[in-house]
Amino acid sequence: MATGEFDLIGQYFTNKSVSRDDVITGIGDDCAILSVPAGKQLVVTTDTMVSGIHFLCDANPADVAHKLVAVNISDIAAMGGQPAWASLALTLPNYDCEWLTVFSDCLHQQLHRYGVSLIGGDTTKGNMTLTLTLQGFVDQGKALPRHGAKAGDLIYCSGSIGDAAAGLKLLIDANNPDNAISENTNEVVLTDSEKGFLIARHQRPTARVSTGQALVDVASSCIDLSDGLASDLKHILNASSRACGTNLTANIELTALPLSTALQTYVSNALWPQYALAGGDDYELLFTVSPENRAQLEKVMAEHDLPFTHIGEIASVSADQLKQIEQQKQREPQINYFNDKQLTTLALQGWDHFQ
Repeated sequence: MATGEFDLIGQYFTNKSVSRDDVITGIGDDCAILSVPAGKQLVVTTDTMVSGIHFLCDANPADVAHKLVAVNISDIAAMGGQPAWASLALTLPNYDCEWLTVFSDCLHQQLHRYGVSLIGGDTTKGNMTLTLTLQGFVDQGKALPRHGAKAGDLIYCSGSIGDAAAGLKLLIDANNPDNAISENTNEVVLTDSEKGFLIARHQRPTARVSTGQALVDVASSCIDLSDGLASDLKHILNASSRACGTNLTANIELTALPLSTALQTYVSNALWPQYALAGGDDYELLFTVSPENRAQLEKVMAEHDLPFTHIGEIASVSADQLKQIEQQKQREPQINYFNDKQLTTLALQGWDHFQ
């Protein structure tokens, strides 16, 4: 039975990759040799998933592989790009043939789904850590930035939000039924279909590649929702404020947020904003569009049958708000939340590895 590093690479990762004309040399040399098509720019992203942090220690390796690919593809999607090449750094505590077989089969399946060629990587022994570097293309000067939002722009998001956080709670409570906090959820029994939907949204997110590409030349800014809408929207506000030289804020209407039926059934009304706005792991796209481009957005999204929801607007920070920010020495923009057009206060925090 193969047990060495190069046996592992050969058995599970070599000669199973997508064949692409732009890959001159892939797995098997010191470096991959690649050719960037004329008129394109390269977009590159890296995501790391650690056992016990990004996925449960007993997670199905197929779910782990699916999510590893999806979260990276999602970054490319947020730039309006087309994914092309991937490099995998795999750290494992031991040589587990069964785990590797299931993981690699799903990994290759997902890479094939998006036309991505695995071009290299690294393997080592240690606590289970999976890092994927993904590279893709955008047309010259067409990448969707975070920093393009302006006052008056409309805020949208794709799909539904909060499902992944609910799915994670279902999994945790299933493993620790004595620790389940009933106050967090409605006293309603979910159907198996609803449970499966929420869990799948955590374990197997959908990367919105088609949506990102449809937004090129339409959206003014875009980001994928990994840390929660509240945190990720602040990334857009920070970057855009610096770019335009104006302090920006956002007005979000809570009743407009796209929530699945399963989430609304599972989570109590008082706590669904925490799931929807700060749960994280949604991997939907959050984007802004100028009022002039609204009709174009609706047209292109309808043509491709892509789900999207208008949830708010970008605004300039008022003089009073700016004075308050300065007095309180706030380091990040604040978001105004409205419940049926009435200003309300929410205490939210998205995911941060070091907090």
